[in-house]
Amino acid sequence: MEHVLDNPAWNALNTGNKNLSLGSEEVKFFDEQTSPFAGINEYTEEGFQQLYNLYTGQSPKVVILKEEIAIPQPWINLRHMKCLQMIYHTGEAPLAYQSGLIVPLTNEHVPQMLELTALTNPGPFALNTITFGHYSGIFDGSKLVAMAGQRMNPLPYAEISAVCTHPDYTGKGYAKQLLLQQVNRIIAAGGVPFLHVLDYNERAIKVYESLGFETRTELHFYVIQKQV
Repeated sequence: MEHVLDNPAWNALNTGNKNLSLGSEEVKFFDEQTSPFAGINEYTEEGFQQLYNLYTGQSPKVVILKEEIAIPQPWINLRHMKCLQMIYHTGEAPLAYQSGLIVPLTNEHVPQMLELTALTNPGPFALNTITFGHYSGIFDGSKLVAMAGQRMNPLPYAEISAVCTHPDYTGKGYAKQLLLQQVNRIIAAGGVPFLHVLDYNERAIKVYESLGFETRTELHFYVIQKQV
């Protein structure tokens, strides 16, 4: 039986992120100003063709698959990334964090959030990505120097995303504090935290493991675009 996290975007768009879902019964996706992710019930040539027909934008989409495949035409495969999917140990109590450091982020912070994510490249972040909710950050005065938030929500799982720190502020443990805050928040809401990390990012993987995350599986992320 397929695990809900084997097709995280599809299941998120049908459950926890249903309010942000566009598409049809078989193909769903987020608005391109919210997230590039799309989900297909079955990743067949027909499924990819339905996505091609339904999605009218020109920005790349991202699909997540359990197995490596050849992306069918008329899509162009721009990039293929292997990522580890890591889940927080559900049987362990969440760790303490310094709550005084962390500030909820709102729409007024979006320009700084866009600037920070453009600088650090933690993954796709667009003008309306904040609508996923639960973003928080750490400031130096009025300057946003670190942030993290929630993205896909395939119930009961909640994905921690956009974890990043300004290069001038690394080594202070800010990312760890933000991660712990997100873990505690998700567990308090009855969810199970999970995240994705590039399979070669050994430094980040070790940090996540030290905080209680364990690898569930490897997934394939494909950045695809319509032929012009």
